[in-house]
Amino acid sequence: MTEAATDRTAIRVVPLTGADIRAALDALADLRIAVFRAFPYLYDGTRDYERDYLIEFAASDGAVLVAALDGDRIVGVSTASPMAGQKPAFRQPFAEAGFDVDRLFYFGESVLLPGHRGLGIGHAFFDHREARARAAGATHATFCAVVRAVDHPLRPEGYRPLDAFWGKRGYRPQPGLTTTFSWKDVDEAGETAKTMQFWMRDLRSGD
Repeated sequence: MTEAATDRTAIRVVPLTGADIRAALDALADLRIAVFRAFPYLYDGTRDYERDYLIEFAASDGAVLVAALDGDRIVGVSTASPMAGQKPAFRQPFAEAGFDVDRLFYFGESVLLPGHRGLGIGHAFFDHREARARAAGATHATFCAVVRAVDHPLRPEGYRPLDAFWGKRGYRPQPGLTTTFSWKDVDEAGETAKTMQFWMRDLRSGD
């Protein structure tokens, strides 16, 4: 039996706030765990950690959480907030490089179930977050992505990174701007540090 095609007209991409986020915490946590378990993140996460992360994130000033809904079901989520409110691991590389962190907006994770990809939801996530960043007075938006070896043993055959998609959105990797973040991979006994590469876009450009 083949999976039925997703009806594009049933998809809504909307910001969640307050009570909506609290009501959706378990669904959001489970979604993040499921998507991030795949390559390249290989994240072996827990619901409790993800719930705490989402609660902390939603409470930060200026944060936005955008959800993709297929009917009433959450099939994707994307986050963003001012860089000034981020942890030092994300904020410090930019401060040391001479950027005005008060003019930066940090785009956190975007996760989307495989069956709902290719429907324009990824672009909608960026549209919502870039609009929020401009409204907050940000001149640049940035995110970071894990760096994995080309010959990583868990890299699926035919895997294609999102570099081309990000490039079409006007984002470019920033030489020398990296950070590290630790988590437990699905094939590891404990947490290890991973290198994260920052990408950035000038929101004042027409790219």
